[in-house]
This record gives sequence, C-alpha cells and structure tokens, in this order.
Amino acid sequence: MKLHELQVAEGARKEHYRKGRGLGSGNGKTAGKGHKGQNARSGGGVALGFEGGQLPLFRRLPKRGFKNVNHVNYATINVGELNRFEDGTVVSSALLKENGLLSKEYDGLKVLGGGKLEKKLTVQAKAFSKSAEKAISDAGGKIEVI
Repeated sequence: MKLHELQVAEGARKEHYRKGRGLGSGNGKTAGKGHKGQNARSGGGVALGFEGGQLPLFRRLPKRGFKNVNHVNYATINVGELNRFEDGTVVSSALLKENGLLSKEYDGLKVLGGGKLEKKLTVQAKAFSKSAEKAISDAGGKIEVI
C-alpha cells in the first residue's frame, strides 16, 4: 500500500443530516421542532438548569464550605526521622521516597522540627518550620529551599 492508495474505512464518513429540506426528506416543514412554542423559535429554548420557573436544584441545595484554589498540600517529615542517613548526605524528597519515608510528594516537601537531629545533612525541601531550620543548623547541616 502506498500513500496515494490510502482510503477512509467503509462507513467511517457519514453525510450530515439536512433538516427542513422539504416534506419528502422525512424531516421537512417544522424540522422536528413541532408547531410553535418556545423551542420552535429561532434562538429559543431555556437556560441550563431552568425548571419552568420552579426554584432550580442548584439554588435549592445548601452551600457548604469553601475550596481554596491556592491551597498547598505538603508531604511532611520530622527532622528526627533523618538520623538514618549518613553524615554529609543530600536529603531530597526523591531520596526519602526511595527509603520509604514518603509515600507521596504532593505539592512539595515540608520539614518539621519533631525529634532530635544528630547528623550533618544537607536537606532540600520546599518549606521548613522554624524549629526544623534551627535543628538542622545546630547539628551543622545546611538548608536548601527548592
């Protein structure tokens, strides 16, 4: 088969149905819109959710809560859990995931100050709590905000 021999599969292309083209077409005269009424008019019809003047469902249901589109969901870890790494290790979210300390990364990693850190580590994360920053720097480590 060559490029100039390619053809569309049988039945893949169908001619569009032409409404309102005479009585013989089977869908002439009113073109499936019936006689008169709102839906027979050009531009006619009702708005989405309109229920004939009855209070629409979306207005009958109570409003609940607030969804903040700017919310950041961090994966968290305490500094005490970082003691398993050797001195001088660069700790990143990928390394933590590899070692089973993180299951998901979410929107980034935040290091919290729980526990005591006894190793000199370089910790890479999106956010640090004040106590975590203090614990890492007191142990002689470095903080890298990604």
